[in-house]
Amino acid sequence: MTFTLRSRQVYLPDGPRPATVTVHDGRIAAVGAVDAPCDGELRDLGDLVLLPGLVDTHVHVNEPGRTEWEGFATATRAAAAGGVTTIVDMPLNSLPPTTSVAALREKQAAATGQCFVDVGFWGGAIPGNAGDLPALHDAGVFGFKSFLVDSGVPEFPPLDRAGLAAAFAAVDALFIVHAEDPAQLRDAAASRAYADFLASRPPAAEVTAVGTALAVAEAANARVHILHLSAADALPLLRAAAAGGVRVSAETCPHYLTLDGLAVPDGATEFKCCPPIRDPANQDGLWAGLADGTISVIVSDHSPSTPHLKRRDSGDFAAAWGGIASLQLGLSAVWTAAQDRGFTLADVVRWMALGPADLVGLRRKGRIEPGADADLVAFAPDESFVVDGAALHHKHPVTPYAGTTLRGVVHTTWLRGARVGDTPHGTFLRREDDR
Repeated sequence: MTFTLRSRQVYLPDGPRPATVTVHDGRIAAVGAVDAPCDGELRDLGDLVLLPGLVDTHVHVNEPGRTEWEGFATATRAAAAGGVTTIVDMPLNSLPPTTSVAALREKQAAATGQCFVDVGFWGGAIPGNAGDLPALHDAGVFGFKSFLVDSGVPEFPPLDRAGLAAAFAAVDALFIVHAEDPAQLRDAAASRAYADFLASRPPAAEVTAVGTALAVAEAANARVHILHLSAADALPLLRAAAAGGVRVSAETCPHYLTLDGLAVPDGATEFKCCPPIRDPANQDGLWAGLADGTISVIVSDHSPSTPHLKRRDSGDFAAAWGGIASLQLGLSAVWTAAQDRGFTLADVVRWMALGPADLVGLRRKGRIEPGADADLVAFAPDESFVVDGAALHHKHPVTPYAGTTLRGVVHTTWLRGARVGDTPHGTFLRREDDR
């Protein structure tokens, strides 16, 4: 099928401009002038802008094993509704975790026929499985996640410094690290006060663990990516390491950029995540890290659970699951905050589409250019909406954004040229997949 989309603002890798985008057999065949002759049916988007589909490389789908928390059908439908056309699934909190080829195949079997967007997979590096990593890498995972602190689930234990070094030595791959140092954490007593939970996970825990990951990566000449950075105090370490030749990158998440840790109401456990949402001054530092390129990626860290595990009944922050569900809302949340700070939609596209695609080597994702997959989003940047949990496609409508007014509405999402609707047609992606 061939058709052409016309928009006054098409967000290309070199910036937005009026253009036509011709789609043929699921890929972008041409990008032309806005008044260029068109192949196939012409679809004029009017005042809507055309974005590349976002790429979210940090999503916990949890299926199989904990499908009551989230699943491939609900997570990928939410992704498409939020303008995300590619996700990379984390190796936990599924059962089994993706720490062997057999576990990867079990997860892919569970996902088959359920995916509304394209899906890739991370592998996991845990104590004792360094020997499994080469085969898992050859099977197509995009790299390996490890924790330096308790992950929250017993089947995915953390690595110590020696274990991290052993994993780095086992395979030449991208390693993504949850960087908090357990020695810097404090016991959190049962409490409905967010301040008590926040005090239990100070910035020093991230700074120390980031330093550990960087030192081990430098010694091994390994490629390391710091996950969900919440502590701006770690940015000088990252800048210095990159300047010194360490192959390092870093991401942050919408909740760290948009929510105020000093304003969380008592008992509002929907705000709990690890590492935590911090104060506005810290948030300013994270935006500065995006501005200077120290942080190059914004992803959701979509990590939902059941309302019971979030302790919606008791509001106890110490006992509540630490994860935020925001896969459907990330684009709008980030765009709202970015625009208020003087950033452009082109910046958001770089952080949420091109940057994540490049992180994992998906050369045909996250960009509008000839040869790329026709993953496209018709977006109204000036429209606003009030977040209603009942309108979310996540399995459980628990979100810290409930009742918040956000700017930016996704009108249509295309995956490889086909409009995403009620029939899933996502495919599995492999590392270095040219599709």
